[in-house]
Formats: sequence, structure tokens, C-alpha cells
Amino acid sequence: MRTDSSPGTLPAREHLPATDAGTPVLDVVIPVYNEEKDLQPCVRRLHEHLTRTFPYAFRITIADNASTDTTPLVAARLEAEIPEVAHVRLEQKGRGRALRTVWSASEAPVLAYMDVDLSTGLNALLPLVAPLISGHSDLAIGSRLARASRVVRGPKREFISRAYNLILRGSLQARFSDAQCGFKAIRRDVAQVLLPLVEDTGWFFDTEMLVLAERAGLRIHEVPVDWVDDPDSTVHIVKTAADDLRGVWRVGRALATGSLPLDRLTRPFGDDPRDRDLTDVPGGLARQLVGFCVVGALSTLFYLLLYSAFRQFAGSQPANALALLVSAVANTAANRRLTFGVRGRGGAVRHQAQGLVVFGIGLALTSGSLAALDAAGGSPAHSTELAVLIAANLAATVLRFLLFRAWVFPDRGEAAPAPVPAAHTPSAPAYRPTAPHAPLPHRPVPYQQRTSARPSGEPSGQPYPTTRFRAGEAADDTWRGTTDATMRLQPVHPHDTDPEDAR
Repeated sequence: MRTDSSPGTLPAREHLPATDAGTPVLDVVIPVYNEEKDLQPCVRRLHEHLTRTFPYAFRITIADNASTDTTPLVAARLEAEIPEVAHVRLEQKGRGRALRTVWSASEAPVLAYMDVDLSTGLNALLPLVAPLISGHSDLAIGSRLARASRVVRGPKREFISRAYNLILRGSLQARFSDAQCGFKAIRRDVAQVLLPLVEDTGWFFDTEMLVLAERAGLRIHEVPVDWVDDPDSTVHIVKTAADDLRGVWRVGRALATGSLPLDRLTRPFGDDPRDRDLTDVPGGLARQLVGFCVVGALSTLFYLLLYSAFRQFAGSQPANALALLVSAVANTAANRRLTFGVRGRGGAVRHQAQGLVVFGIGLALTSGSLAALDAAGGSPAHSTELAVLIAANLAATVLRFLLFRAWVFPDRGEAAPAPVPAAHTPSAPAYRPTAPHAPLPHRPVPYQQRTSARPSGEPSGQPYPTTRFRAGEAADDTWRGTTDATMRLQPVHPHDTDPEDAR
């Protein structure tokens, strides 16, 4: 799991402008491997649909994953015949690698992909990308498991899909319904800071991206789709399932240990009522109170069990002290993770020391109440002692919660300066790419200007040359060696440097 990335602050959601006619608003990537039969009808059908229904400029990018048949020739022919089609050749296989490479290099503000078999009905494409264009959502996925979806596929694939969904919900607490549907979209400004955290280069790429986005608090929009399963699919179910399970274990372990810096991937939700400046309503107070009460009840039960165990070989005072000490450490750790949402090992020792001080204050309050009662009444009744202890414990609990919230686990968002919203570019991100996004080696032209698609001076009918490069070189921005000066791919690793960058 990559931990060398430093995600930045995402800009506030804004509706994409409709004035930049020369730049595609949508870039639909079609990753292919040995699809010489299905590629041409797929691209032509998708192009016809977008031309007829999509109100913005668009591009269709064919990402060839090291095909060994005539797929590259078919892709080159489509690129030459249709101005809105581009072709990128990768010398390594992997759907995730193809999407990362093309999405990192694309200048379109909305990035999407779909499978070459067009199992998903194209009528869902505009509903998929519309929330991203409007600024309502950060990612969008097609779902075959939604109630309104209409799906035609065999029982084996249906069982595998639902079982995988249950695994994700049980192990990674995923709330999205369909991770592996080949029909997704993401905003480019989100992809800039999210993709460097995604490690997988194969079929698990989708799941990892969605889990990290959801854990980072990004908004995922789901679209019910019409799906007809492709009986000729080349996906190896057993191998894919095994790779996915390994990916689930890797991501789950990284999330459990706090090695992913997701807390630094933030977005100022300008349209979120939770971000409004409301007086006398502390953010997250209700949720924290519920979590604190649940943890308190469980830690009390834990304390009683420990006291009973220690009492077997020690006196009441030592047993009480040991049980209080152990339960205090467990209580602080549980409140740290569950009530106040602090992840990772950073500051854990300091939090435990502060927690012991808080529990010491509570212990002094209860002990002092009993001492004051003894001094005032001489020999108070047992019921009076219980009443005083209950009142003192309630006061100690309220004090403990307030100290936890204000001193031990203060709200980090209150101390941080408010980020400045910006349109489509990260505002002062911690992760700053070393080179600007630049267009892929093709000519993006809106469908309204097809008659002037050829550059001046280029003979009509000549196919555009297709640039070949290795996916690893493209992702690391180490690829050099073409005379096309416009080719500059977005780096995936944030610590890569560009020798030509003056900074």
C-alpha cells in the first residue's frame, strides 16, 4: 500500500463551465485486450450515442493493454476516421494500469470508462456523468445490484457478485453496492489526488479506488443500470476472485493500521449543511456522545470483569487500582478510534497519558465525594453512599467527555485554516504534481467542429501516428523519446521530479 503520497485539499464542488468548446468535457476510456472483433462496433455505437445525446464536447480513448492480435490496427483505423477517438498503446496488461495512465494524462474535467462489450445500456451514461458535471458528486458508478437495475446474467456470476459485495461490506465497511461494474466516472480534480493512493493495476483497481474515496469522505453517486452479461467474456473468474481477496486483505490491513493518509484528503463542501457556521451546535457532538456512552458501558463491564479476576489473588484496593488502570487504557484507546475518529499510531502515547490524567481527575472526584460524606455524616447509610457515588460518577463522566473532546482529542478541523475554493484545480494541495496535465497525443475536437478536425498542412486521409510507450514509464513520467512536444503525462508518484521543471 502506498504511503508516500500526500493528498491535498480538493476544491469546492462547482458546475463545470460550458464555454471551453475546444477541450473535451468527457473522456471515456475503453480498456481492451485482444478485442479485434468487438472494438469497432463498440466505438462506433458509443460515438453515435454521444454525438446524438451528449451536450458537451467529448473524446473516446482506446487503451490497448498489450494486445497481440489486430486490435492496435483496428484502434488506429478508428482514430484516423473519427476525430473524437484517440488510441493509446500500453506494453503491459492490466485494466487498472490502463485507466491510471490515461486518466492521469487526460485534460478532460470528467473521466469515465466502460467495458468494450457494452454490457451496460448507454442510456445510463448521461445520468452517470451528470452529477460530476454539476458538482454534486466526486465519483459515479453503475450498479447492477440496485433495486431499479435490470440485469440479465447467469446464476453463477450473480452469486459471485453478491458474495463479493457482502465481503466488502463485512471486511471494509463498504456502503456502495457494486464495485466491479465496468461503468464508472470520476472528476479529474479528484483523480489527481486519489489515484496516487491506489496501488492495484488489475481488476481490483475499481474496488480500491472506491473504498479509499468512501473512507476519505468523498461523495459516490450510484446509477442503476440495464446490464446484459457477455457470454464470451475473457475474464478469468477464479484468478480475478483470488486477486480481489488479496486486495481486500491488503487494503483492510492498511486502513486498520492507519498507514493511509486519508485524513489529509479533504474537500470544503460548500453545499453541505454540516459545514454551515451554526452557533451552539458543536460539529459531530451527537455522534460523539453516542459513541462515548457505548464505549463507557462496555468499559464498565470490562472493569467489573477485571476486578473480579484480580480479586482472586489481591485485596480490594489493589484489585480496584489494577482494574481501573487497564480499563482506563482500553477506554481511551476505544474512544480515540471509535468516538473521536483518530486513526494511526501518531500521538497514541500522548493520548494515553492524557487519558490517565482524565481518569485520575474522575477518581479523585469520586474518592473526594466519599471522604466529604464520611467527614460530614460520621456513619452514613449505605443508600446514601450509593447516591453520592452515582452523582459523583455522573459528574466525572460529563467531565471526562468534555476533557476528551476539548483536550485529549480536539477537533482538528477547527484549528485548520479554511481552504480557499477553486474551480477544477486543487487549492494549495500537499500533493503537487511536478508537471502540468497536457493532452494525449491526439487532437481533441468537439463534435460540432468535425469539418476542421485535421491540423493545417496535414494531408487528408492520412491516419494519425499512434505513440507507443510502456505503462510503467508513462506512470512514472520517465518516458522521453518522442518528437511530439505536447506529450507530457501526469506523474502517478508524487515524489517523482521532472528535470525540465524549473521549480
